Amino acid sequence: MAFNFKEVMNKPERLAPGHRMCAGCGGTIVARTVLRALKPEDKAVIGNATGCMEVSTFMYPYTAWEDSYMHNAFENAGATLSGIETAYNALKKKGKVTDNYKFITFGGDGGTYDIGFQSLSGAMERNHDLVYVCYDNGAYMNTGIQRSSATPMYADTTTTPVGSQSNGKMQNRKDLASIIASHDVPYVAQSTLLGTMKDLYEKAEKAIYTPGAAFLNVMAPCPRGWRYDTPDIMKICKLAVETCYWPLFEVVEGKWILNYEPKKKLPIEDFLRPQGRFKHLFKPENEALLAQYQEEVDRRWEDLLFKCSR
Repeated sequence: MAFNFKEVMNKPERLAPGHRMCAGCGGTIVARTVLRALKPEDKAVIGNATGCMEVSTFMYPYTAWEDSYMHNAFENAGATLSGIETAYNALKKKGKVTDNYKFITFGGDGGTYDIGFQSLSGAMERNHDLVYVCYDNGAYMNTGIQRSSATPMYADTTTTPVGSQSNGKMQNRKDLASIIASHDVPYVAQSTLLGTMKDLYEKAEKAIYTPGAAFLNVMAPCPRGWRYDTPDIMKICKLAVETCYWPLFEVVEGKWILNYEPKKKLPIEDFLRPQGRFKHLFKPENEALLAQYQEEVDRRWEDLLFKCSR
């Protein structure tokens, strides 16, 4: 289906306004865009791992979700949606359900990269016909901005605080999209929030309507945890792509496809500088840390180019 911005934006909202997410939250923009990729005639069951999105969009007896909604614990979003999808198939086979349902679950990086990874891996390996969407904001934002395995190197968090004896998180972030692609599932994609949302929308549509398991990893900036000016969210996302910190790619039936290659790759400091969590890297004595960061970004970018060239 061709992307028609006016037509897409006129689709009914499946995540209603009035929820309690922070102003400028990347996660809700991700959810709204992904759900717009559903055909109006299709129904959906939405799963949601514990996290910012869950506590802010569903507070009994109020909900912002227009579709059937299931709150899961941190660790079992993949398992829960697997069970619901299996039950649906059994009921449909018996003729007890006739409507078309799609199964989509959302989780932050804490509930996806870390605590929920086991059930996510199982759902992917079994190839359930569902979509898992990770809104990656790079830390456990809901519980106080603690580091996760998605937190970038040298980020200042409450459990990796910057000080005289520390430069923030010392480890590189986990490359989860590559790990899920190794499960040999039909569709994996990485995206973020850009312009008209064309990239994310088209990937969500592919994920939802590709039979079998699909995974979307979407960088979703958090103004509270990343400490940037709230209106700059799109600027931050664009810089992530243009510096190749967050490349846009797909893995379709095992084939790696690069969706965008910058004409002029920007230095990583252009992405890091607007974020307060990295302000310590711009002290004169930390030039070596910035150089190390650039080397790691370059290494991962070259590895991706190699995968996409095969």
